[in-house]
Amino acid sequence: MIRTIFDHELSLLDAQMLVMASSMEEAVVSAIKVMEERDADLAERVIAGDDDIDRQEREIESLCLKLLLTQQPVAGDLRHVSSALKMVGDMERIGDQAADVCETMLGIDGPLDARLSGHLRRMAEKACAMVHNAVAAFVERDVEKARSVMGSDDEVDALFDKVKTDVVAAIQHDADPASSLMEALMAAKYLERIADHAQNVAEWVEYALTGRYKGDSIG
Repeated sequence: MIRTIFDHELSLLDAQMLVMASSMEEAVVSAIKVMEERDADLAERVIAGDDDIDRQEREIESLCLKLLLTQQPVAGDLRHVSSALKMVGDMERIGDQAADVCETMLGIDGPLDARLSGHLRRMAEKACAMVHNAVAAFVERDVEKARSVMGSDDEVDALFDKVKTDVVAAIQHDADPASSLMEALMAAKYLERIADHAQNVAEWVEYALTGRYKGDSIG
């Protein structure tokens, strides 16, 4: 009977995690659309929707703590709950960064240099793919998919370096308003952070499934 109750609560945890992951991924996809189309209305919806993601994080944290305190899970069950507790923090931060991307894009006046725009677009696409695959790895319990996400962060970091180079060159040549260039740089920084948090989610998925975290066996 006790195990049946625990299994039910684990299923509830997974369901809540899935809802939050979906909300977070939708925010990222919408933020990318804001970058491409400068859709102010959509940007405002993403920013407003961040409060709901924050609420979901608090509810999941509360459930995780309840499970840890009342059920005292061990082995795989403990990994299941503790990794969920870690993952929701990263998912909440991804939601924050998606809202931040929207805010910065609202501050950009006019089109950006084509090279800079191209690098930003590729950063956005790769960061979005990392988020999608991290969520899919969690939903499908797919450790190989999680590991594929971990191998993608370096590509985003390399593109971020290119964006920084583009911004410096544009400032030197007065190609775009300096304020818009700084906003573009901040948007790139938020995309880089989204990728970092997506990698973190993938690492916690691997831990939940295998007991290994960043290459080490920890339970």
